[in-house]
Amino acid sequence: MKQITRILINLLFFLISLTLPGFSVHAAEEVVIGIATSLNTIEGSESCKAAGLAVEEINRKGGVRIDDHRRLIRLTTMDIDDAGPDSEKNESVRKFEEFIRKEPLHAIVVGPFRSEVLLQVIDIIAHHRIPLLETIAMTPVIESLVLRDPRYRYIFRTGLNTKYLADAMIQIMQFLKARFGFNRVYIMTQDIAWARSTVAIMIRLYFDRMGWQVVGADHFAYGTSDFSAALTRAEERGAQVILPIFDMPHSGNLAVQWQEMKVPARLCGFISPMVGPGAWQAFDGKIAGSLNVIFELGNMPSDHHPPASTFYRQYQERYGKRIEAGHGPAPSYESIHLLAAAIESASSLDPEKLVATLEASDRQGAMGRMRFHKGHQIIFGTDPQQEAVVCLFQWTPDGKRQIVYPPSIAEGEIE
Repeated sequence: MKQITRILINLLFFLISLTLPGFSVHAAEEVVIGIATSLNTIEGSESCKAAGLAVEEINRKGGVRIDDHRRLIRLTTMDIDDAGPDSEKNESVRKFEEFIRKEPLHAIVVGPFRSEVLLQVIDIIAHHRIPLLETIAMTPVIESLVLRDPRYRYIFRTGLNTKYLADAMIQIMQFLKARFGFNRVYIMTQDIAWARSTVAIMIRLYFDRMGWQVVGADHFAYGTSDFSAALTRAEERGAQVILPIFDMPHSGNLAVQWQEMKVPARLCGFISPMVGPGAWQAFDGKIAGSLNVIFELGNMPSDHHPPASTFYRQYQERYGKRIEAGHGPAPSYESIHLLAAAIESASSLDPEKLVATLEASDRQGAMGRMRFHKGHQIIFGTDPQQEAVVCLFQWTPDGKRQIVYPPSIAEGEIE
């Protein structure tokens, strides 16, 4: 019944838009936006839904305005299956290129899940001159390529990259040091490019320079579910902080084992399956006290930044579920709105004009303020009035997620 009501409402908005003075809706002349990612992942699936939510919002208002008429947006998707350990990168790249050749795309959002695949498709993007707003793959190499080679000017990223993740984690480590006096860390990461890159930056730029001792480091193959040996080593070596960086499904067991073994070190980092509200039940409440990073505000609501809570609530109302992913949905939602604004500003779908108007973007949204730097990466910081924001939350003993960093949006202190 709800679905029928929603369809009728959309139809009503469409019919009203036909009567707006000076405008007409050209349904046959659609704006076609593609989503090509790993749709079988929580990040890919929820990012696709978030983009769809934004499209519905825009289409209810009659679509995007180009000159004297409006065009509706249509989303089309392709699962390039590039997330898992058995995924063939070359096959994912082939699917991506096939998608572009088959569909009359004006832009692509979300994009590849893995950085290794993103780096292989950028030449395809350059050849076809289709703007890509990447929201998941995190390699910072993209920004340097955009700066160095104008062929890659069509590539933008609205999600977090590893450099900004490392910056955020460094600031969080500084926060923990100031609050608790910590200076001994044990690192545990998934053996994947983005995770290794993040900790390498942190070691080089912060830990080695600021008096921290890295007492150990382990890199785990995809599918690992037993972390007890590494946790034992961390305790034996006197770690005060355990820094995990994971996106694989079984990595939540790390937090469960950390609690069951009563390891005295703080667990603070990113473990994808224990980010969302469903993690409390999924792990039988055995994750209390753990600290986890949300890559982009909006993937979690905020008492101190209303647009984040508005997006989060609208997503739940539309799909009947809360956002579980800590990375991807909010920037995917915002990417559609950034594209729509760029199209209207350019009054064109010409890729060169869209690049220019995207570069000039300045939007307040769920993530905070969104502006691109010269490498076409959204700028991240700690104040949502000035930048997009990464946040840190702690699981409370009663199963709530409480933002504890940055101070601009903190809802409580670390317990």
